[in-house]
Amino acid sequence: MGTRLFVGNLSFNTTEVDLRDAFTQAGLNALEVKIVMERETGRPRGFAFVEMADQASATKAIEALNHRELGGRELNVNEARERTPRVGGASSRY
Repeated sequence: MGTRLFVGNLSFNTTEVDLRDAFTQAGLNALEVKIVMERETGRPRGFAFVEMADQASATKAIEALNHRELGGRELNVNEARERTPRVGGASSRY
């Protein structure tokens, strides 16, 4: 299994192809690129997850792309953290 990166501060106009191209131009091979979309509107939420082959390539990607400009915005690239379980909400009351 590879290492997953979080890429934040994306322009809402950035596509998965644009993001993959940024990795390729930096000499990196992203295994998977997924921009997260809003469920209701289908619009991008401004962040993505990128799967790298291993920890070494993930580290290189962070060094090469963190704070780099893409689409007029400065990217925030770091290792993705595991999602913590959410507690509460409307559905838990019933």
